[in-house]
Amino acid sequence: MKTTETPAPLPAESGASVSKIDVAPAARPSGRKKEGGVLNVFSHGVLIIWAIMVVMPLLWAVMTSFKDDSSIFGSPWSLPDKLHFDNWSRAWTQANMSDYFLNTVLVVGGSLIGTLVLGSMAAYVLARFDFPGNRFIYFLFVGGMSFPIMLALVPLFYVVNNMGLLNTIHGLILVYIAYSLPFTVFFLTAFFRTLPTSVAEAAFVDGASHTRTFFQIMLPMAKPGLISVGIFNFLGQWNQYMLPTVLNTDPDKRVLTQGLVQLAVSQGYKGDWSGLFAGLVMAMLPVLAAYIVFQRQVVAGLTAGALK
Repeated sequence: MKTTETPAPLPAESGASVSKIDVAPAARPSGRKKEGGVLNVFSHGVLIIWAIMVVMPLLWAVMTSFKDDSSIFGSPWSLPDKLHFDNWSRAWTQANMSDYFLNTVLVVGGSLIGTLVLGSMAAYVLARFDFPGNRFIYFLFVGGMSFPIMLALVPLFYVVNNMGLLNTIHGLILVYIAYSLPFTVFFLTAFFRTLPTSVAEAAFVDGASHTRTFFQIMLPMAKPGLISVGIFNFLGQWNQYMLPTVLNTDPDKRVLTQGLVQLAVSQGYKGDWSGLFAGLVMAMLPVLAAYIVFQRQVVAGLTAGALK
């Protein structure tokens, strides 16, 4: 049996040649490292500037909500000499922010639950089952995201009025669900397609029905996606102003965005700017708290839905 012998390496003729061979390849990574360092510095600088532009107005609004009116106009950029908690109590009681807050929690809570339940069920069927019209229904939901809500306000008003749901909490919940379903189905359809089919097939072999497989197996596996799309829907529904303005004209059933506009008008005439900033911070805190608590789940849901 023949074996191939590897010839012994030749000794280097001079130290100069060795140095050329060793040093030349090391010069390229250093250049790339410098280029990457410049890009990192630039990107971090842009992020720092953007963070300052976003955080500073929020901090200024919170700081101003604890000042009195004279300090707001006299020294707008200074820290409050005293924490005026009466601004918050005045906005909560006299400006009816408590009623607006409760109405908003009822509307957004009900619509968020309905959107996630209906959207996840529709997305699961579109992602897992092939039937005639599957792609057509999917693109109908996609088209719903591009439909301007301004064009639907007048016919939507007449439809809600004819159904007897005008100026009602449950009527506004149904409209919010219909408004949020297109994006929810679009997002969760792509997410359900990334989940392994072997788990569902094993459940079917064990005798589980489609309903049990969905609610006990597939839905818990889709928890990151549900949290992500839930946060996005929560932000959009909490800050919704156009729909409640058109469909909810009852002063006793106004939501928080309508209350802030009313507060700005009334407090502007009274000159109670401290109460106005206190009400603004009240409306802003739940959104910030929701994102701070679930920020990891939002990122995990987005990245999990992008990978297969």
